[in-house]
Amino acid sequence: MLTVTFTGRTAIPSPFVGAGYGIWSYKVDPGGPGDLQPGQRIAIGLPRDVDLRGPEQFPGVPLLEGSFVQRDTASSRQWAGRVVGGTGNLTISFVAPAYETSYEVLLAKGPSSQNLTPATFLAGAGGTPSTLQVMPAPVTGPPVFNGRPPADFTGTLPYASEVFGVYQPLAGWFGRQNSLRVAGATGGDLLARLAGEAFTGDRARTLDGEALGALAAGLQDATGGVLSPVGLVNLFREYFFEFDTFLGAPAGHLWISPGGTVEVVETSTRRMLVERTAEQSEEVSRKVEESLTEQDDVADAVKEDNANDSTLGVSATGGVNAGVYHADASASFNLQTTVKRSSEQTHKHTRTQSAKVTSEIKRNYKTTFKTVTETTDTSSRRYVVQNTSGELVNYELRRKMRKVGVQLQHIGTRLSWQVYLDAPGRDLGLGELVHVAPAPDLTSVKKPDPVPYPGIQQVTHHLSVPFVLYQGADDEATDTYQTEPENIDHGIFKPDVGAADIIQFRFDYPLPPPPPGYALSRIGSLDFHGAQVRFTTDAPDLGTNPDPVRNKLAVRLTYANFAGNKFMPFDAIMVYEPTAEARQAVDKANKDAADAYDAQVAVLQREAYGNAVRDRLRLISSTRPRPSQDLRAEERQTVYGSLIDRLRLFQDPHLGSELIRQIFDVDEMLYFVAPDYWRPGTVVTHPTKDSVGRYPVPAAPWTTPDPAVLAGQTVAGWYSHTDADNALDPQGHATPEWRVNYLMTEETQPAPLGSSLGWLIQADGDRRRSEFLNAAWVKAVLPVRPGHELDALAWLAQAGVEGEAALGVPYSVQAGDPPAYQGKTVGEVLRLLATGLQASNLDISNTLTSEEVFETGFDPLDGGFRPAAPYEVFDQWAEVLPTDQLVAVQVRYDPKTGQQL
Repeated sequence: MLTVTFTGRTAIPSPFVGAGYGIWSYKVDPGGPGDLQPGQRIAIGLPRDVDLRGPEQFPGVPLLEGSFVQRDTASSRQWAGRVVGGTGNLTISFVAPAYETSYEVLLAKGPSSQNLTPATFLAGAGGTPSTLQVMPAPVTGPPVFNGRPPADFTGTLPYASEVFGVYQPLAGWFGRQNSLRVAGATGGDLLARLAGEAFTGDRARTLDGEALGALAAGLQDATGGVLSPVGLVNLFREYFFEFDTFLGAPAGHLWISPGGTVEVVETSTRRMLVERTAEQSEEVSRKVEESLTEQDDVADAVKEDNANDSTLGVSATGGVNAGVYHADASASFNLQTTVKRSSEQTHKHTRTQSAKVTSEIKRNYKTTFKTVTETTDTSSRRYVVQNTSGELVNYELRRKMRKVGVQLQHIGTRLSWQVYLDAPGRDLGLGELVHVAPAPDLTSVKKPDPVPYPGIQQVTHHLSVPFVLYQGADDEATDTYQTEPENIDHGIFKPDVGAADIIQFRFDYPLPPPPPGYALSRIGSLDFHGAQVRFTTDAPDLGTNPDPVRNKLAVRLTYANFAGNKFMPFDAIMVYEPTAEARQAVDKANKDAADAYDAQVAVLQREAYGNAVRDRLRLISSTRPRPSQDLRAEERQTVYGSLIDRLRLFQDPHLGSELIRQIFDVDEMLYFVAPDYWRPGTVVTHPTKDSVGRYPVPAAPWTTPDPAVLAGQTVAGWYSHTDADNALDPQGHATPEWRVNYLMTEETQPAPLGSSLGWLIQADGDRRRSEFLNAAWVKAVLPVRPGHELDALAWLAQAGVEGEAALGVPYSVQAGDPPAYQGKTVGEVLRLLATGLQASNLDISNTLTSEEVFETGFDPLDGGFRPAAPYEVFDQWAEVLPTDQLVAVQVRYDPKTGQQL
């Protein structure tokens, strides 16, 4: 009976590409003389989905000479075998994925001209005969090659690093600054009497004071970290190592017919910030992490993520900004315990962070291919692929991937002082965008000329005065007449002999109708053409003359000589003026023309106003943020200035500042901001129609008397305005629901954080600056300078700083604390901790250990993680990143099964 033994795997010799593949070998021993006959075929049956490679792909490899691979589409098995050349044992070798598993295999044999027949065999000596035996075998499917193991890169120097830390308050000490804040917020007569003097002396050390005792009794253990003025910052460094490169999933496929030529143009593009193009914003989900896709490397992405993470405190460590995370308060003062807890939180955060930024970088690359038939001038990568063989050739275009190793190391612990400060961003100035909006162009609109009122018209009427003789003998009209004293409407001539002659002196003349739109106004002149006559037209008894109502003219002669004529002709020039209706018609026409002009101007003003607002929104939303290092430095300075002003240790603030700088590393000060909803005294009220936002939209030009509302105006930030939504009240009635909204256009970037909350936004700031400006308070943490830990405790215990409250209380020993803490007070344990930290921070060997990785390089960590001890590397993992490089790999397919060979 045949016995089959797995003898192992060997690497595929050069020059063949065998990444992820190996040569598998099985020795077949005959049990008797007839088990193996020359010329007979013998083969091992493997599952059909094992990625077997035919020996013809590896010519000249001794182990594969005489081997064959047989596949049957109707069978679930495929066969790798060899032709028997002698009567002794033989070795069946084949190429398959190098990763090992175990499953049932078959053994079959038969003459060369016949089908293979399963045979009973033994899997090693002492086994049970069967046609199926469980043996070591290659994994199914193509091999997955993710680069060499980490141990192969021992000694590789890091190409980048990132420093950050974890801050952990130490509960137990009742600090003066924080305790007074809590007492004032808690209320009550007893706590209201708590003063700064109560934090000094023996009664304060043991909390025997009435007010301090009440404060301690009203607080739970979990709030002890709020009152404590001290804590620990554990610093860590994240290293990034370049491990390996390998080919990833196919990004494209080419096939070339015999003798054919294909020109391939590869266009590699990077996906930029989602906010920058509307087209790309539809391709990916909107979230803050999309800003990370600007980076190509996991180290740069981690640095950018730390810069944008608003949950980190920021400290300038070694001249660079380092993020510091806030951990829960610790009741244990054991340094080993705090390092262990900090390392666990660091492990959780950094593993999640690197996985997140790596996934963003993987989405960062997109490669498209075009097949062109003519040569074009392009800056893209161009490949000319020619098939000179007589067979169809297939190529897979596979992306080159990077494997980056990451390690974490604890690099030190710093004793720190924590204090709370209100309204940290109150004194920071904001940048104002200067944008002069041009006045609307009105040249296309002609201003109407006003229509004047109709002019005065003078109309000449040809009239005549008749000679009407009432008495007398002057039939020839030759006498000269004057006004009769008894009747002024008569003229009289008294001859020397006989009766007087009397004629008519008053005449009323009806006039023709006035011109349309006119009314009779006055007499222009009366022209008697040189006749001997005098007259009056304005005598009181003549009334209104001319009379526009009756349209008549009255004339009374005062002296006349008709010179023998029966009529005395004259021309009456009458003056006509426009009627009130005619004037009103002109006024209306002018007003209509002016209204039409104003309407056209309003359209242009609205358009110019809207364009101005759109331009300002576009400009303000695309404003480049200032460097985060500068913003953090400003915030750190204003926090430090507020701290100095609050302490007032000396009359001269410079002395207080220098004293603090001697003990504390102010340049490495970090701070944590509280959300604005914790702002003390804030009353939440719903907006009304009279509410305005932080930056209200300027009044429209048609609603203000200022004609230059657009020209020369500036804008400070994001626009907001009050608008109403139609909402149902509790009774189901449609009621306006007012909100202070922000404006946006199709070209603007997404509004910054806080726009919907009415936050104060700095146009050239980042998310952290917005949270700092709107924070209710900030917790500042000042690390103690190495070697000054004991000096810092002594200075903080002074009456004017933090006092001694609770330092004489017995220390509550925690699990893992050293025996030296037994029977000690809180103050004594703090001094023991400070003594140990001072010795550790001044030990040059610890400093050298923290920098050892830069000298010796990568050192594999067994198991990938261990609880951190001081100054040790405690965490390790790997990330896979894409590159913009593509590799063409020739592949073959089984035409029957479609499986890649």
